[in-house]
Amino acid sequence: MGFLENILEDSPIVAAVKDESELEQCLKSPCRVVFVLFGDLNSVPGIVAKLKASGKTVFVHADLVEGLSAREAAVDYLVQTAQPDGIISTRLPLLRFAKAKGLHTILRFFLIDSIAMENITSMKNERCVDMIEVMPGLMPKIVKRVSASCGKPIIAGGLVTEKSDVVSALEAGAIAVSSTNIGVWSM
Repeated sequence: MGFLENILEDSPIVAAVKDESELEQCLKSPCRVVFVLFGDLNSVPGIVAKLKASGKTVFVHADLVEGLSAREAAVDYLVQTAQPDGIISTRLPLLRFAKAKGLHTILRFFLIDSIAMENITSMKNERCVDMIEVMPGLMPKIVKRVSASCGKPIIAGGLVTEKSDVVSALEAGAIAVSSTNIGVWSM
């Protein structure tokens, strides 16, 4: 079992923060893993530092940081200035580079049709991907299929707002659930 899997086994709710107000609430939450879904070149290093000082494991969604491009230089910038524990992206080249830099990686994957379902199974042999966050996370039947076919730990995210959503995703095989809903963070 890997570094992140061990943490998520004990604390399967991931706080996905999208603004400063949520950041402050996240610092008080029992969540041990945080997905940073906001910020810009100037603010992300401080956001990560604040979270890490609170003992959180921090993943920055590189695609959502204002001022960064979808290039290797973006990962270099994050490594040098923010020092997150890992990167989230929808772009495999960024994850490959991040993995080479020693970061943990999460591929965010939107399951919108049967073609996407076919594509996700090809991630089984993709060494640069540590985990896959499937969105939306309210599809236990699909989470179960993905978990069985892609060979990577699954995080269910998107539209998760109730305890029953969390339980359904975990029972379907997700290792964790990410949510921007503050009420979910304390479940």
